This record gives sequence, C-alpha cells and structure tokens, in this order.
Amino acid sequence: MNSDRPPETVRAYLDALQRALKGTSPGLISDALADAAEHLQGEIASKPGVPEADVLAEVVETYGTPEEIAEEYKSMEGSIAGPFPRTASVPQQRRGFLGIIGDPRAYGALMYMLMSLATGIFYFVWAVTGISLTVGFSLLIIGIPFALLFIGSVRILAHMEGRIVEALLGVRMPRRLPPASAAADTIWTRIKDALSDARTWSSLLYLLLMLPLGIAYFVAALVGIVVPVALIGSSAAGLLTGHAHVQFSDVPWLDHIFHTAPGLLLAVLAGVFLLFIVLHIAKAIGWLHGRVAETLLVRL
Repeated sequence: MNSDRPPETVRAYLDALQRALKGTSPGLISDALADAAEHLQGEIASKPGVPEADVLAEVVETYGTPEEIAEEYKSMEGSIAGPFPRTASVPQQRRGFLGIIGDPRAYGALMYMLMSLATGIFYFVWAVTGISLTVGFSLLIIGIPFALLFIGSVRILAHMEGRIVEALLGVRMPRRLPPASAAADTIWTRIKDALSDARTWSSLLYLLLMLPLGIAYFVAALVGIVVPVALIGSSAAGLLTGHAHVQFSDVPWLDHIFHTAPGLLLAVLAGVFLLFIVLHIAKAIGWLHGRVAETLLVRL
C-alpha cells in the first residue's frame, strides 16, 4: 500500500492496519481493528452526505495512518504488564526441570484445569439449550429475535472465556467486545452478518467442546494433585510416627517399601518428583488450550 495515498474505504483502512500488525498476537489485532472500525464508522456517520474517501482522508490526518496506529498499539502493548510479564519470566529451556516450581504459568494452568469442569458444564448447557430453543422457536414470530439474542450471548460468553484464558493461561485475548451492528442495519442484515461470521460458529463450537475438555482437565488436575500429595503426606507421617499408613498386601515388595524408613523416604521423593511432573504437564496443557482458544475465539 502506498503510504502517500490514504485508504479510500473503511475496509481498506482495516486491511492495511491488519497487515501492519502482522506478527503480533491475534488478540491485539482484534482490539485494534475493533477500535479503528468503531472510530471510522462514527466519523462517517457524523458527516452524512460526505463521500467515504473524503472522510477517511480527513480522519487520517487526525487519527493517524494504519502504520502509525499499528506502532502505537505495539508500543502500548509492550508497556502493559499482563498476568505473566515477559520481563519477569524465564524461558522454559533455561528454567530446567526444577525451575517449573517458580513458573506462574504452571499454577495458572492448574487452576484453569480445576475450574474448567464448572465452566464447561455451564457453557455446554447454555449452548445446547440455546440451539434447541432457537430451532423450536424458528416457526414462531419470536424465533428471529431469540436467535439474535442467543448469538449475542454466545459472543459475550466467548469474550468472558477469553478474559479467563488470558488471566490464567497468559494468552493475549481480545479485551473488548467487537463493535455492534450499526443502528441503521435491518434485522435481516444483522442476521446475515451473524450467520456469515465464522467466529459465531467457532465460538459455539468452543462452548460445546468445553464439556469434554473440562472433564478431562478436571480429572487430570485432581488426580495429579491428590496422588503426589497423598504419597508425600502418608510417607512423611509414616517416617514421623513409625507406623505405615499405606498397605499393599497384594504386592509384598511394595508393601515392604512402605514399612521401612529408606522406602518411606524414597516414596516422599517420588511424590515430590510427581508434583514437578504434574506442573510440567499442566503448563503444557495450558499452552495447548491457549492455542485452541486463540484459534476459535479471536475474531479478525
């Protein structure tokens, strides 16, 4: 794009802004596009009768070119300390196996896994109920407004989930809702826009997927916490009291370990080792789920 010639349409301006932000997080791009679209549409609406190209040429002088806006967003993003500041974090390859104990991303992911069962159930019930009622009301006069209301609720839930993902998993997600349809748009235009927007369906898919994912995450996190903690606690108690609290009558050699001081000490160390393994697994799951959320929830 020639920087000496301002974009003549809002779509061209947004495309240029998206190109200028290439390489940054999709969440940042989404926020920048939403802000720019809202500002540009507002300027055009405030000057009825003036050609769009003329309005944009004037706006560029005050608001800035796409390249200038992109640089401002990049600078602003670098100065904001998120839940996991880049300057304070140490790359995983330098942390080593034991360094996971000081990595906040592991604990955030573990917390996300524990709460994902509750959110997954809520999202799934909401999505299934909304789809069922939308289909049921489709032949009635309230079917169309109900469908729009349901689609709006899906977008709100997707935005709320994005805030949770950013807070606990450290993945940059959109921090504002996408701009609403213009007031002048007819209800049929709004329906067409909602149905043609791929993110409407990808967000709905995400809400449905969160039930099986939430069950798997919750079970993995619960077992991952309970087993090593129980192993450490029971073995440490056995060392202090001299009485074994774990019985393996069907496995004599294993039962013998939990009746000797060296065996109990080894069990404590094994429990600690398992805790480190669980934290590494939790962080990996958090990273993977962050990519899934970014793919399905971020609307560009």
